Amino acid sequence: MPVGELFNPRSIALVGATDKSGWSISTLTNLRTHGFRGPVHLVNPRGGVVHGEQAFRGLSDIPGQVDLAYVMVPTTAVLSVLREGAKLGIRHYVILTAGFGETGPEGAALEAEIVGFARENDLTVLGPNGNGFINAAADVTPYGLPIPSPLLRGSVGVVLQSGALASSVLGFAQARNVGISLLTSMGNESLVTVTDVIDYLVDDPATRAIALFLESVRDPAAFSRAARRALLAGKPIVALKIGRSRLASRTAQAHTGALVGDDNVIDAAFRQLGVVRVRSLEDLIITAGLLAEVGPLPGPRIGVVTPSGGASEIIADRAEDEGLELPAFAPQTVARLREIVPAFGTVQNPLDVTGYVLIDRTLLGRALEAVTADPGVDAVMLLSDLPRLAPPDPAPVYATFAASAKRMAEAPMPVVVVSNVLTDVTEFGRSVQREAGFPYVAGGIEHGMHAIGAAVRWSRAYRAALEAANGAVPAKAVAITPVSAPAVEAAVEAGTGVWAEHRAAARLSSAGIPVVPGELVHDEESAVAAAVGFGYPVVLKAAAEGLGHKSDIGGVRLGLSDARDVERAYREVVAAAAAVPGAGRVGALVQPQRGGGVELLAGVVRDPAWGLTLAVGLGGIWVEALRDTALRVLPVDAAEVRRALDELRGTALLRGARGTEPADLDAVAEVVARVAAFAESLGDDLESLEINPLLVRGSHVEALDALITWRG
Repeated sequence: MPVGELFNPRSIALVGATDKSGWSISTLTNLRTHGFRGPVHLVNPRGGVVHGEQAFRGLSDIPGQVDLAYVMVPTTAVLSVLREGAKLGIRHYVILTAGFGETGPEGAALEAEIVGFARENDLTVLGPNGNGFINAAADVTPYGLPIPSPLLRGSVGVVLQSGALASSVLGFAQARNVGISLLTSMGNESLVTVTDVIDYLVDDPATRAIALFLESVRDPAAFSRAARRALLAGKPIVALKIGRSRLASRTAQAHTGALVGDDNVIDAAFRQLGVVRVRSLEDLIITAGLLAEVGPLPGPRIGVVTPSGGASEIIADRAEDEGLELPAFAPQTVARLREIVPAFGTVQNPLDVTGYVLIDRTLLGRALEAVTADPGVDAVMLLSDLPRLAPPDPAPVYATFAASAKRMAEAPMPVVVVSNVLTDVTEFGRSVQREAGFPYVAGGIEHGMHAIGAAVRWSRAYRAALEAANGAVPAKAVAITPVSAPAVEAAVEAGTGVWAEHRAAARLSSAGIPVVPGELVHDEESAVAAAVGFGYPVVLKAAAEGLGHKSDIGGVRLGLSDARDVERAYREVVAAAAAVPGAGRVGALVQPQRGGGVELLAGVVRDPAWGLTLAVGLGGIWVEALRDTALRVLPVDAAEVRRALDELRGTALLRGARGTEPADLDAVAEVVARVAAFAESLGDDLESLEINPLLVRGSHVEALDALITWRG
């Protein structure tokens, strides 16, 4: 839904204005004191004087056109306001009033009436149960809570699914000198959604970064589309998504279900979309502020300039946490710094220029200039606090910060400024920053390092998105051949219940996925014959429709080396399977024994919101204990799977730890991507598809066990 006209009205009516309401007082005060230049009309059914101004009895009594109606009437009167406004050609509404869908069935019914009427009459509605918005870029502030002064205009767009937190977020942004372009309190999102606002901010020239507070992602498909637009436009999205403590299992049959929870899927989806996820309101604003200031960073190699040895050690620790590199300075940089730094200082990265900065005000700036010339770093972090108190003669302070600002502006690489601790920027500090042209200062080492790490990760996603959009494919990316129609038809033919391994493996094999050979048998003699055909040693597994984890019931026997072993194993696994309630005809699956290599899991499970989700990680019997898994929301290609493999803690095993044979990770990625493509082709009835283990030995990749579960 387009919302440009909603956020940029030329005239506003406050419907339900009354001296008894703090909401009404605050909204009018905000409009009058923060620059709105159009007419503001007050509407009260009794007329008379409200807030010291003459009020109209209804919208119909207002002379001239009204672009936006800000509605504060009782719940049951809201629809009548929309009806009156629609007749007058008023198309845009903010509904402050609560008591709708958030209260239960009766309120939901009232909200549904509003939605139906608005859609029939092409109305744009923000809310209900929302505080409104602050379009700081255009000086339009129909917002129901007090706006602290000064209202800082800047380039961060803020979208909140919480009215109660909106003012706190705004206050913190202003305390840290982060200017906003737009702040929106979404309310119930009956018509205007978070996605609609993101789309507006992507196209808004005043916005350079977007900060989201999300209780839920109501429409993942629409959110994904908007997030991809933002990424390609170079506008970072930073999101604080709450609710991560709730972990849900998708299915009892597949290990994958125990690994894929709601919050894990959101993490994966955000990562794929280039959305930066943070864990606190402070990080939300500080990170968005930094990204709006610096834009894309060239890489993770950071040069650090500080006036503190202790801070240098903290920064080194946090850099490792964030995956940032602090490379040694180049020889020419070291030589130059030795001419600048006092003899009692140590020239290294992070660089402590020592407390001599209190004597030589140029020391920090000259060191910064030397480090920004180093060819081995991608960006420089400068530890610097804005001044808090004005000295008797502030001129030297302004001059020092102006000189530093000039050096940073002329530097050949980005410079990120971080303060020691998270404190409010004072009025004097704000003045120095403004007059000297000093850049944004991220608040505190902890939050600042997190913001730099987030900026590096977002920059990597941004460059990858541009390469993909321009048709640039990584050299080792492997194309995935479409799954054949016969294979899909065969798989869907009887898509119910749980498919045991022999049936699932046959369908995977028909889709071109390498699967260990096997033979289903129903007596001891046939089991021995199959074992002889494959050659010893062999594996025997219980086989019955609906049977999930065979090892849990004692239904697997490994390393069988002769006919007697096979006969005994057949009797044991069949007996174990027959004891399972509901088991159908029981037999055994005979397979050649495989050894060596690394065992992985490759599973796809259906998330109720985001759809099919791939989990790839260390497999075998330790899959749930180790939980070393990377997730991706489908679709994925081999290049994306390759990146997922690189995220695993156990990736060293795949690369050939302690002299073992390294895995061909491109071959692994191709097979896993093909598994994902096959899962997608099975349609909406698929609940989960799992291969565990997927054996990887050099370039040899082979599914040793498989399970398919259908919905319902």
